[in-house]
Amino acid sequence: MYFTFSHSLTQSFNRYNMAKVVEFIKESYDEMTQKVTWPTWGELQSSAILVLVASLIIALVIFAMDKGSTFVLDTFYKSLSN
Repeated sequence: MYFTFSHSLTQSFNRYNMAKVVEFIKESYDEMTQKVTWPTWGELQSSAILVLVASLIIALVIFAMDKGSTFVLDTFYKSLSN
């Protein structure tokens, strides 16, 4: 008897959740097609270039920090061995 009650309760719960998921997908699609302002091709290109330049600068800073710390540690360890 408990199994039957639990099973029917689970089915009701699953139907309710599935209806909520379907509603969410419909509302998301509507928002993406009607309410979102998408960038123009030019805006997209300039943003991509900005991200590329910023990424290269950050990569160069990390590279310089790595090489600098390697130099400092190598110098320190060599001074200990002498």
